[in-house]
Amino acid sequence: MFVQELVLRQRVEILHALCSSGSAEHLEQVLDILLSQGELIFEDYQNIQVPGRALYTNARQLLDLVHAKGGDTCARFYAALTQVLPEAQRAGFSFPGRCSNVEENEEHQSTSTQTLLAQRPSLVSELQGCIEDALRALVASGHFTYADCDEVRLPIHTPSQQARHLLDHVRSKGESAATVVLQYIQQKRESGSLLNQGNWTPPKEVLKYQKKLSSSVSAQSCFLRTYGGTSHMSLDDIYTEGQLELAHNCEDVHGPLGLEDIVGTAGTVNSEADTVLVSGDAGGGKSTLLQRLHLLWARGAALQDFLLLFPFSCRRLNSEQQELSVQELLFQHCCWPDREQEEIFQFILDHPHLILFTFDGLDELKQGFSDEHWLCCPTQRAPVHILLFSLIQGSLMKGVRKVVTSRPEAVGPALKKHLRKEVLLQGFSPSGIDCFVRKHHCDPTVAAKVLESLQTNTTLLGLCHCPVLCWIVSQCHKELLGCGEGSPQTITDVYLMILQHFFQHQSSLKSTTGSGWLQEHLNTVLHLGQLAFEGIGTSCYIFSGTYLEACGVTEKDICMGFLIQSKDMSSTHSQRFEFLHMIMQCFFAALYIVLSNNTHSSTIPKLFEPHNMRETGLRSSACFRACLPSTDQQGQALKEEATLSETPNMQITATFVSGLLSQRHRSLRLHCCPSAVMEKRVRQVARCLSKGMHKHFRSIPQPVEGEKKSMHAMPGFVWLIKCIYEMQDSRIAKDAMSKLEVDHLKLTYCNIGPVECTALAYVLQHLRNPIGLQLDNNSVGDVGVEQLLPCMHICNSLYLRNNNITDEGICKLLAKVIQCDSFQKIALFNNKLTDACTQHFSHLLKTRQDFLSLRLGNNNITEEGAKQLAEGLKHNHSLKYLGLWGNKIGDAGAVAIASALESSTSLVWLSLVGNGVGRAGARALANIIKNSTSLEELWLTENCITRTGVEYLIQALEHNTRVKSVWLRNNDLSLEEVEELRQRESRLIF
Repeated sequence: MFVQELVLRQRVEILHALCSSGSAEHLEQVLDILLSQGELIFEDYQNIQVPGRALYTNARQLLDLVHAKGGDTCARFYAALTQVLPEAQRAGFSFPGRCSNVEENEEHQSTSTQTLLAQRPSLVSELQGCIEDALRALVASGHFTYADCDEVRLPIHTPSQQARHLLDHVRSKGESAATVVLQYIQQKRESGSLLNQGNWTPPKEVLKYQKKLSSSVSAQSCFLRTYGGTSHMSLDDIYTEGQLELAHNCEDVHGPLGLEDIVGTAGTVNSEADTVLVSGDAGGGKSTLLQRLHLLWARGAALQDFLLLFPFSCRRLNSEQQELSVQELLFQHCCWPDREQEEIFQFILDHPHLILFTFDGLDELKQGFSDEHWLCCPTQRAPVHILLFSLIQGSLMKGVRKVVTSRPEAVGPALKKHLRKEVLLQGFSPSGIDCFVRKHHCDPTVAAKVLESLQTNTTLLGLCHCPVLCWIVSQCHKELLGCGEGSPQTITDVYLMILQHFFQHQSSLKSTTGSGWLQEHLNTVLHLGQLAFEGIGTSCYIFSGTYLEACGVTEKDICMGFLIQSKDMSSTHSQRFEFLHMIMQCFFAALYIVLSNNTHSSTIPKLFEPHNMRETGLRSSACFRACLPSTDQQGQALKEEATLSETPNMQITATFVSGLLSQRHRSLRLHCCPSAVMEKRVRQVARCLSKGMHKHFRSIPQPVEGEKKSMHAMPGFVWLIKCIYEMQDSRIAKDAMSKLEVDHLKLTYCNIGPVECTALAYVLQHLRNPIGLQLDNNSVGDVGVEQLLPCMHICNSLYLRNNNITDEGICKLLAKVIQCDSFQKIALFNNKLTDACTQHFSHLLKTRQDFLSLRLGNNNITEEGAKQLAEGLKHNHSLKYLGLWGNKIGDAGAVAIASALESSTSLVWLSLVGNGVGRAGARALANIIKNSTSLEELWLTENCITRTGVEYLIQALEHNTRVKSVWLRNNDLSLEEVEELRQRESRLIF
């Protein structure tokens, strides 16, 4: 009876666990198990799995049926859940004590049909990799028609669903068909081909094609052609690992992710999906990472589970005007087989698990991702973007693994629901910057000087966490080392540095000294600027010779090195060009807007117009299209197709416009454009920034009575902050902050890295009143923490959960905030802190008697760190909240903490969840309960506390009525003990 009640009580949690991923696989696996055990009959199964009915409805039907069948069925249902659900999804609800030990149904199965049912879970697993062979055996025996086969192999079904449909069809065909399947499975088992495919050899024509494809991929991947302008750099010589993180926390992952982890099982959130997304900011190294993966595969050094790898560039797919089938997409855009094309493509269809597709730059497609239009037939022709979207969502070529890169702005809910997992590329760590610079410079003396220069300019060091900026700084080392007080501070500064570098190194004329170099090369800048400007307005990133000619781009302009020839593995088109990098195109577009006399006066206001992402940026593209000359039919068609992908590129362009119009670059612009025009543009940008910021502030809702006024900023707010920083004008920053009247500023999930931290500190330091700053779930890192220091005096609380911060960054932060009178709270959940930083927190607690909240959950603090913290806690009389959940302090650490807090009159809330606390720790913590006059909540969930430990807590609670709750879920207690202890003390939460 108890298990039946548990099914009802936990109904919501069970439904969420079975259905929240959007995949039916967990539900279907549970059904397989219950069918095999005889708890469900096949008619029950059909009543639950009604085609076309919502997943949640099917799951509810199962729960109703299980509950109606009684306690034994409920117990077996829970046993099935423990087999099927990942640990993270099981954590939300309790299981009955015997659920993991339910005996299997071992009744002798007298018929083949009964055997198929009894062995259904294992058969589904075994059949997934050999559906076609099983169907051929059934056709050859006369039990299946080709129509039956087509119904089983519907591409919209996952491999496991195809296996279930096959078994269901076999059941309807009778005993002899079931015997054929069992004989086929037995033969496979005996031959070892089902379990061990190491001896399997693909057909000769496929191996020959693999050799040609590998050679083609290797040739395209050996050099970083976008690095160094006209000179190529070996990928082996220059490649430096970036920081890879999972977008979702995963308990199974320890240490940094490697390249092969991208397609591995670590961090999988939807095992039925095929698409892995690698997201990261512009210039963060996504394309280079894919290129490295391609090269390693071609050499046989990685990804050897995949026989064939097909790489695609979304930028180049933009240019495909014809409708294609999947076969044409693969062979025309990657590598054409010399012969037997049909046989090779059929092999790809029959062995999807051996195939890998990569798509670089989804954000550069003209069309934003949509799952409204899709197809499932691999031979059907369709526009390229429809093919791509169908591949990503799995309706087409199900089972083929796909890796897609994109900037975060282009990744919405419609795409995320089709992802197997998401991997974040966070750019270079400080050690990565060091490694890259040393690889870039053969002369170790030069490398040492560049690194020394970076260490003395922390702002520039923060910029260098972005690989493309790190390359620019390394490339321009002579200019960097000789720039003195003009050392780069902003992204605009860095790009101006490379602009000058290219002109000086590519021009045959001796460059003008001082600030006149830009005027000397103004024609080239305007020609390339117009090309870039028009391209962004029409989502065009690859340019034909006709397009270049229409913008006045000459052979001399091309030779400067900002444009490179666009290469495609199988392209038969005439010569085409693209900018070195997407950001370079944005930079030249900004130069054109600032320096040209031909841009419309409304261009800047429309460029800075706040964008509602749901409007897909079309209003913004209109501002470009209104200013563009109609060059040719291709250009006009491109204008009409511009979509969401423009928005981030226009924001980058606007950021550069802000920087180019800053006072620090006034002398550079002086002779390029009339000063009156330039001053008008400066005023326009200042007004746009002020207007944009104030619009954000006006949208802040009034606080609920008794709560602080809070502003949850959107990424557009961060972009405006970056624009203000690029202008380097404190008056604009002060004006922007003058109307911000909030107590708490939230910038969670806003892609805040070191660059954004620099801009935030520059602007926020002008606030009039202290605020709480929340930067959870970003990429701040140690470098970003250092960039935030200038605004710490205006922060009364700082939240930096999940930001890849180590002891080094925190030690610098604490050294600063200990001097800031307003600073009272800090939260650092889920970072990389160890015992090395706890002595600094201890010093903070000893020094600051007004400090209120310290939360260090889910780090790597042990009992030694807890003992160091305890030294500070002994001398502190103000701390109200202490969170140490998810560390490793054990009983010894808990005893030390409890001893230090035993006489506290301020502590309200204490969490030691998931710390290996046992009986001794519980006994020590009971003393806090017994003696405290302030404690209200104590969290001890997921520890090792036994009944004896709980008895200590109950005795202490008898002396303290102020304590509201002690949380004890998931400790070493039986269900019977839990029920008894709950009855004795209602404040114990199990």
